[in-house]
Amino acid sequence: MAESCLLYYITDRKACAADEPTRRSFLLQKIGEAVRANIDYIQLREKDLGGRELESLAREAVAVVQKLRTENRKLRTALLINSRTDVALAVAADGVHLRSDDITLKEAADLWENSGPCGRGRLDRASSQTPIIGISCHTPEQVHQAAKEHATFAVFAPVFEKKDAPVTRPAGLTKLREACRANIPVLALGGISLENAKSCLKAGASGIAAIRLFQENNIEEIATRLRNF
Repeated sequence: MAESCLLYYITDRKACAADEPTRRSFLLQKIGEAVRANIDYIQLREKDLGGRELESLAREAVAVVQKLRTENRKLRTALLINSRTDVALAVAADGVHLRSDDITLKEAADLWENSGPCGRGRLDRASSQTPIIGISCHTPEQVHQAAKEHATFAVFAPVFEKKDAPVTRPAGLTKLREACRANIPVLALGGISLENAKSCLKAGASGIAAIRLFQENNIEEIATRLRNF
């Protein structure tokens, strides 16, 4: 089992059945809650938003993270933007999370490197010139490839059956165990609950990624329980 459990909150404001302003307010509150709980990574994953809307929301999210981290220097949560490296650079996020069918890791890293100092805001990580790049993987082979390409971490999914995607075949713990043999931190995603999270860590996962597990519960309580496994 991993010595320390990495935690990754993936956002979904649409889970809040309300008007758009209320959804955004709800999401920013949950992001603040995640930062105060010192969640390792947050992925802003609002796939229905266009570039301008996503950038606007991302700027608000960055402001929340920066404020809390300025108030408490012990907080180290990193904010990543799903897929949109351009938006991540524009709002000075910590990095980007790539889909399995996205641009390559090298292309994302090159975009970051060529953006110049103005595009390298790191939410107070000024000493770092390297972006955090996570990547979604669905097979052990993809995870091993991500390791070869020097991704920061891989998210392996779906491990278990998901309620909103019952036809998607889960990979299961055997495949997760194979994926975790790669020389890269692997986070388990998909149908994760407090009841089955420990089995993922025993299989070799470095941590847990989730939407509902964090978003529908008190994040600090969930984080404490996961870190105490």
